[in-house]
Amino acid sequence: MTMVRKMYVWSTLLLLLLLSAACTRHEVEVKPVEVKPIHITIDVNVKVDRALDDFFGDLDEIDPD
Repeated sequence: MTMVRKMYVWSTLLLLLLLSAACTRHEVEVKPVEVKPIHITIDVNVKVDRALDDFFGDLDEIDPD
């Protein structure tokens, strides 16, 4: 084989290899997103609020007259 013919064969093989690698197929499955309600329970300590009511309760009972 001559050098030109070898280059032609190698370039053809390389081109076929590159083209076959580019012929892939990918599929992506998209599932629907489920949205659920969120329930949050918050326990609030009202001990401080009651203590402040007791502390300032005396001032509320004073008649401003």
